[in-house]
Amino acid sequence: MKLGVFTVLFAEKSFEEMLDHVKANGLDAVEIGTGGYPGDAHCKIDELLADEKKRAAYSEAVKDRGLTISAFSCHGNPLTPDQAFAKESDIVLRKTIELAGLMGVPVVNTFSGTPGDHENAKAPNWPVAPWPTEYADVLEWQWEEKLIPYWKEIGELAEKHQVKIGIELHAGFLVHTPYTMLKLREKTSPAIGANLDPSHLWWQGIDPVAAIKILAKENAIHHFHAKDTYIDQDNVNMYGLTDMQPYGNIQTRAWNFRSVGCGHSLQDWSNMISALRTFGYDYVISIEHEDPIMSVDEGFTRAVQNLKAVNITESPTDMWWA
Repeated sequence: MKLGVFTVLFAEKSFEEMLDHVKANGLDAVEIGTGGYPGDAHCKIDELLADEKKRAAYSEAVKDRGLTISAFSCHGNPLTPDQAFAKESDIVLRKTIELAGLMGVPVVNTFSGTPGDHENAKAPNWPVAPWPTEYADVLEWQWEEKLIPYWKEIGELAEKHQVKIGIELHAGFLVHTPYTMLKLREKTSPAIGANLDPSHLWWQGIDPVAAIKILAKENAIHHFHAKDTYIDQDNVNMYGLTDMQPYGNIQTRAWNFRSVGCGHSLQDWSNMISALRTFGYDYVISIEHEDPIMSVDEGFTRAVQNLKAVNITESPTDMWWA
C-alpha cells in the first residue's frame, strides 16, 4: 500500500511547496481539499473545471514529483437545515465529482450529512437512542425522506463520472458505523463506500480491524485515513464517550485525537494494515493530523515514521514454504 497525507495541515504552503514537502518526507500520494470543512487551499475547483490546460498543469505538477492524488475531499453537510451551507456542500460535492472524473482521481471523500427532524427544522438532529420512540421516528424519516434519495442521486452522478465516494464514518452524521455504511450502500449505489478512519471508530467502541473485515468483504472501503485516538478511561467514567466538551479541554476530555501510534500501539496499526491487505484493500493510507498536543511538523513526522514501520508495500510472493 502507498502512504499519503491529507494536505489540509499544510494549508499555509503553496501548492508546489506542499507537494515538495510531501515528496521530501518520502510519501506517495496527496489527498486534497476542494472545499467544505477542509477548505480549498490547494485546489481552486472552478478554475480547474473551466480550463483544461490548468488541469493538465496541475496533474503534471503532482506527477513530476512521483506523487498521485489519492482523493479529492469536500466534507460538508448537504442535508443540514441550514439551507445556505447545504447548498454550498451540495454544489462543491457535485463539482468535485466532475473534477475527479476529468482528472482521473478515483475517490471523492465527504460526510453523509445529517438533516433536521422535520421539514421546517432549524438545525441538524442526530438521534442516538430508539426510545422514547420519537427518536426512532425521526431517524426513519431522515433516512427515507432525505438521506437515501439524496445519495441515490449522488451515487448515479458518481457512476456517470466513474468516481467512488468515500463517506467518512463520523459521529454526528447519519452514516457513522459499518452498519449504517452498508445500509446506505445497499439502498443507493456501489459507488458509495467508506473513507475509513479508525480514530472515529475507537471512541465509538468499534474495533477497527473488525470494521475493516466487515466492510472490505463487501468491497466497501474506498479510502483510508490514518489518525489515532487516545481514550482516557478516568474521563470516560465522568463524561462518557459522547463527551461534548470542546476539543481544547484536553486534560478532561474522555478522548482526544492523536498522531499515529500515540493512542494505540504499532501492533494495533500493524493489525489494521494486515487486515486491509488480507481483505483486498491495496490503495492509499492517508495521514490526517489533528493531534492537540503536537505541532503540525512533529505530529506529521511521527505518523510518517510509525506508518513506514508497519506498512506493507510489496506484493506477496508465492507460498514457497507450502
